[in-house]
Amino acid sequence: MPYISSLHVYPIKSCAGHDLSRAELDVRGIHNDRSWMVVTESGSFLSQRSHPAMTLIQTALDDGHLSVSAPEMDDLTLETKNEGDTRQVEIWGDLCEGVDQGDAAAAWFSTHLNTACRLVHFKTDFVRPVDPDYAPRTTDQVGFADGFPLLLISVASLADLNVRLPEPIRMNRFRPNIVVADCPPYSEDTWKQIRVGDLLLDVVKPCGRCATTLVEQESGSKGNEPLKTLATYRKLAGPAPVFGQNVVHQSEGVLETGMVVEIID
Repeated sequence: MPYISSLHVYPIKSCAGHDLSRAELDVRGIHNDRSWMVVTESGSFLSQRSHPAMTLIQTALDDGHLSVSAPEMDDLTLETKNEGDTRQVEIWGDLCEGVDQGDAAAAWFSTHLNTACRLVHFKTDFVRPVDPDYAPRTTDQVGFADGFPLLLISVASLADLNVRLPEPIRMNRFRPNIVVADCPPYSEDTWKQIRVGDLLLDVVKPCGRCATTLVEQESGSKGNEPLKTLATYRKLAGPAPVFGQNVVHQSEGVLETGMVVEIID
């Protein structure tokens, strides 16, 4: 029977993530997942696609405070600002509202990334709907993730990919939230709805993979895999190879590692 083998949260979009044993889901997905985002002065988001050094930024959360660290940088701890200087920011064509986290944060990220930028927090009362072409409900929302609240990948899918690659890679290249074990490779492609505990999750769209997967998450170095290999057998729809499934949750609740994943449809 499939089960959750690991859970992951990425507080700042495109920065390093954390492993969780228990994840609380709010209206936008795992609590604090992609709740912060680094943007240019004009409000466009930055990511590992153009700034691979973002993967070297480690984060820690404690009682409303966000701490960041990176090689050759002093650690910085910030009190999360949920009100104040609100900026219009853009992510994949969606205009959102983010609360600027101050000049100290801006200076820290600008220095590490060698580009002028600001750190924003997703404005609590702002609603960014999931793409209506895929959202099961008009009330489905997402934060600063690319487009969906959750990303699911199976352990077996990565194992199959690694057999094909010149050198194996880790799951963190794909930055999933939910990793499922004890199912065949790519079986998640066939799922439409799953139940985990009291939660119903809709599996709505294959995840087209981009250049972020080329960045080795521990070092920030960039190569041509796994996209080169994925392109040979995982171009199922559209120009980008797919790996993993985008998921929308039907309600708030809790996920824990070890929980059984029941395939409803």
